[in-house]
Amino acid sequence: MATLFVNASGAAAEAIERALPELVQERVASRIAAKDSTLWGPDSESEAAVRLGWVDLIDASRSLLPEIDRLRNDLQSEGVNRIVLCGMGGSSLAPEVITRSAGVELTVLDSTDPAQVRAALTDRLESTAIVVSSKSGSTVETDSQRRVFEQAFSDAGVDAKSRIIIVTDPDSPLDESARAAGYRAVFNADPLVGGRYSGLTAFGLVPSGLAGADVATLLDDAESISEFLFDDDAGNVGLRLGAVLGGTLPLRDKIVFVDEGSGIVGLGDWVEQLIAESTGKLGTGVLPVVVEAEAPELSSGAPDVLAVHLVSPESNTEPTGNAITVRGSLGSQLLAWEFATAVAGRLLGINPFDQPDVEAAKKAARGLLDAQPEAAAPNFVDGAVEVRGSEALLGTAATLGEALESLFGSLEPNGYLAVQAYLDRIAEAPLADIRPVLAGITGRPVTFGWGPRFLHSTGQFHKGGTPVGTYLQITGATSEDLDIPQRPFSFGELIAAQAAGDAQVLADAGRPVLRLHLADRSAGIRQLREVIDHLSGRPAENGNG
Repeated sequence: MATLFVNASGAAAEAIERALPELVQERVASRIAAKDSTLWGPDSESEAAVRLGWVDLIDASRSLLPEIDRLRNDLQSEGVNRIVLCGMGGSSLAPEVITRSAGVELTVLDSTDPAQVRAALTDRLESTAIVVSSKSGSTVETDSQRRVFEQAFSDAGVDAKSRIIIVTDPDSPLDESARAAGYRAVFNADPLVGGRYSGLTAFGLVPSGLAGADVATLLDDAESISEFLFDDDAGNVGLRLGAVLGGTLPLRDKIVFVDEGSGIVGLGDWVEQLIAESTGKLGTGVLPVVVEAEAPELSSGAPDVLAVHLVSPESNTEPTGNAITVRGSLGSQLLAWEFATAVAGRLLGINPFDQPDVEAAKKAARGLLDAQPEAAAPNFVDGAVEVRGSEALLGTAATLGEALESLFGSLEPNGYLAVQAYLDRIAEAPLADIRPVLAGITGRPVTFGWGPRFLHSTGQFHKGGTPVGTYLQITGATSEDLDIPQRPFSFGELIAAQAAGDAQVLADAGRPVLRLHLADRSAGIRQLREVIDHLSGRPAENGNG
């Protein structure tokens, strides 16, 4: 039987003690189990009524397993043993956690960076099948990825239809077009489950199972915890987690996640999307901050920070300070965090199932793609880095270091810094090493997101949550662009429009945004890291990151 344990101390324990009796008295757990859409208030009722399918999906999800196994065996018998997942946000984060934790290969393509797309496209194409995951099929990133793979298969003399597998909602535009096109398989997910709650539906199970993960045990673990999650009992770990997320007083709205041997690879990234997109709206919410061991945030003592330590199932570590420890299997945690996020939404007084501000950046990007304007001239150029920002932000800054200092100076006492890198998150992954250094410099929580993937994750919080964010956007020149079949724009143009559109929305909201464009990626990354190291007082590191 799967188990899940939550231990709390400090402000986390106080939140549980204060909020739990009311949650039990109001029968929040059993009402969630009964799909009571009134739990989040009248303004949320219509949305909640069509977003609670995740509470009892185990049997329906289990029915998918024989078809997943059959398809995997068939593909392997044909020499197809590499799976690429084309998906964004909720369609990609859960499968990435599931497969990485299981130690099986799944190429997750959740980027529009031309180099990252090309790398996925040219690696063992002859033995590759793709899973295209999208609730509607209208997601521009996913549609573009499908198009370029379909063209590549055909150009290589491979029957493209036999290599494309679709996961989507029934009767969606993608469902209809995929069946008409005769693709290898079409799996339908429950339309009453939102994307970020879909890890245990076809969106999580199909790519993970095809890649070789044991998704049957995943469902068993989730089922074993479900009977406890829906009890109106003070020992309910889901209620306790929800109380910690949404019930601290005053609200500790920076939730710092650190993995300390949980055995679940990347769980923090999945939880980040779930909580940020679910709670960050109406000027409130909680922002997950995924950090490394010994990160500055863990010892800052800031009054708006609470730590979540994800520990080994065998660990008996007790939390100290304002923190919780969480231990349990992946299946248990997927369902428990979904439940806790719904509970936190009630405590925060928001609808945990919509994402009203995500569309703003998409609309801005579409407008830039349609108009294709010339890029605005930089305020100045320092070495390999073009610097852009408002006059109010930059002032008299004339170097990269001065621009960064101006940005850091704009941080509010309860603010956070969000680094948004529209680059190749695989080849340029070491750039994320700047996150703890920046946290040390600023003394404030720092998030690091890869664009455009974070737009489907923390992007909602950045625009709709507590308006205290400060933003560092990093883009890079495209040395070799990649066309998108039957589209009037390339991947390079798409990612540039996505970055510019998001920066525009944030700036229009009055938030400080510093934009750094690396005219030469390797030199620019090296320069940026050297400047940040200098500002931190550390010796500059060698290498281009």
